[in-house]
Amino acid sequence: MSANNDTLPTASRVSDPGIRALYRLENRWQAWLDVEAALARAQAELGIIPTGAAEAIAAKSKLELMDRGCIDEGFKRTGHTLVPLVWELSRVVGEPHGGWVHWGATTQNITQTGDLLVLRQAHAIFLRQIGEVLSAMADLAERTAEIPIAGRTHGQHAVPATFGYKVAVWIDELLRHVERLHQLAPRLFVAMLGGAAGTYASLGKQGPQVQQGIGRVLGFGTMAVPSRALGDHLAENICVLGLLAATCGKIGREVYTLMKTEFGEVEEPVPPGTVGSSTMPQKRNPKLCQDIIAASAEVRSVVPLALEAMTTEHEADRTTSLMMDSAEQRACIATGDMLNRLAEIMRGLHVDPERMRTNLNLGGGLIMAEAVMLDLGAAIGRQHAHDVVYDAAQAAFTEGKSFSGLLAADKRLTRHLDAKAIERLMDPTAYTGLCADMARESVVRARAAATELAAG
Repeated sequence: MSANNDTLPTASRVSDPGIRALYRLENRWQAWLDVEAALARAQAELGIIPTGAAEAIAAKSKLELMDRGCIDEGFKRTGHTLVPLVWELSRVVGEPHGGWVHWGATTQNITQTGDLLVLRQAHAIFLRQIGEVLSAMADLAERTAEIPIAGRTHGQHAVPATFGYKVAVWIDELLRHVERLHQLAPRLFVAMLGGAAGTYASLGKQGPQVQQGIGRVLGFGTMAVPSRALGDHLAENICVLGLLAATCGKIGREVYTLMKTEFGEVEEPVPPGTVGSSTMPQKRNPKLCQDIIAASAEVRSVVPLALEAMTTEHEADRTTSLMMDSAEQRACIATGDMLNRLAEIMRGLHVDPERMRTNLNLGGGLIMAEAVMLDLGAAIGRQHAHDVVYDAAQAAFTEGKSFSGLLAADKRLTRHLDAKAIERLMDPTAYTGLCADMARESVVRARAAATELAAG
């Protein structure tokens, strides 16, 4: 089953990160041939097949040496995933060694292990991309660490924050996804060679050693029980990509929202010449954000498919293999697209501090209600102070009156706070807590991780 290789429209100006090429059928075939070569080498080390046969198989396990027409004709005639490729490899290897190709293995042993070689390449790209995102986020958090913005909860103004703090939240979440990808790798990248039903019947007591040998050649671990019915490690990978996608989708949606005309606090990169609409010349649409949100939804949508694919019947079932393959390819292609666009946004995000400050003041000081309450509460108790400030805040909102004026007219408050104190408490820039500190701490962590990821 092939993936949708056109996950996002080619109209986007952001380049393809290379994931689609990994999932081209020819690249998968080469990965399967690499596993056949590793199988032969491992078996020769144990004396199961002649050393000369292993050398010949390894030397000829290159797709460019094979007759593509014969392979295609074989697939058309047999409808089998691997057999025509094995036949062609055997033909190219020739006598007397061709008969040792694919010794003791079954199709899924080769295809699943080979597809994990492809997936390992994809993971390397993802980690590099996340490193680029973190590096760009570090720069963004550093320059916006102290820029005040309205902190919003339930879609309403809550208390002041800084934009750098918002970026720190994104960094913190992405760093955990890096941890998850690293922690997942030893469970995910494992060779499988148990034969037809995962019983080692075709290789006997040497079976586990052959599997270990394949893993050694490929740089993989091995399965303790090489059952073709096991898919939790494959599903775990897709679940982790789903988590990563949820974070990216959240960031894309946040930038999308803050880019709305009514907010106007940030804008994704809109290079000169970008056309937002065929009919509305003024449009500066959040195209990259929309791409991210769409790709994120696609990745998350295949998580249930991957979990469903774990429900393999008996010792093997091609149905669930097809489901898992589809989920993996779709998730990986969409993840690559999503991360590329996120890096582009983070590198070129335009931040408008003046608009942020204008929006911060939209409530006429109401966003400072907590600060007033706590200051007053030190004198009369928190709950009494809450009642006083609540009355003023609700009247200000419903009657359109000045919040600070209502506070200054309430004797329950003015007994303890004078006009200067009230004015001081109305300054939102003085009530951003440790936002700037957390932003700067995140800069250090993000840059350290980015450097490590760039080094591989």
